[in-house]
Amino acid sequence: MVHGLAGQAGEWASVADALGRERRVVAVDQRGHGRSTRRPDDVSRAAYVADLMAVVDQLGLEQTVLVGQSLGGHTALLAAAAHPGRFGGLVLVEAGPGAAPRVQHEVAAMLKAWPVPFASRAAAARLLGGGPVGAGLADGLEQREGGWWPRFDRDVLVASLAENAVKSYWDQWAAISCPTLLVLGQHGIIPPRETADMLTRRPATMAVSIPGAGHDLHLERPDALHQLVSDLLARL
Repeated sequence: MVHGLAGQAGEWASVADALGRERRVVAVDQRGHGRSTRRPDDVSRAAYVADLMAVVDQLGLEQTVLVGQSLGGHTALLAAAAHPGRFGGLVLVEAGPGAAPRVQHEVAAMLKAWPVPFASRAAAARLLGGGPVGAGLADGLEQREGGWWPRFDRDVLVASLAENAVKSYWDQWAAISCPTLLVLGQHGIIPPRETADMLTRRPATMAVSIPGAGHDLHLERPDALHQLVSDLLARL
């Protein structure tokens, strides 16, 4: 399970706990996030994929199912494309292969607007949107001088999106051979045209939209995501 930009492995807790009753579940902190290396020398897409494959190799995982949200879904997509036969399935949560020309500007503005440091985790949860999304984001903070701070640096995260801003990955999408499930939020950020193109190029892809959910549907509706992943695992 691979979290998205500005996230951390703990965001998967609800889904992972439910899946873990019958399966082995591994969640990772991507470089620049959580408890991983905070300021890595390389924030290329290839470096993120190499990290993921290092975890798979070190733990001896075989035919595992990759589940990734947003940037984590993009990392999972590229890993599945580059290593055919290594994975038993792929679940993309609010992720796709299209380029996003304004993504660096939009993410930089969003993170700059965070009023850090937060006075408390409760205050952070409220200011970051409230509800399960705000709580999930607040869980990724750390307490140090002056209050509660993100476990990442804004410039690192913005730099990590450089390739996504100028490049699409349709060839990689077409190269994926394992069964794939695309999970979208009704109010998510993946453009309908991109979704349509994904299904046209790989018509065997299973696609589901979660009513009322947004981009962080893994936090908003972990029950629905758990059921979808469980159903995929059963079919596999």
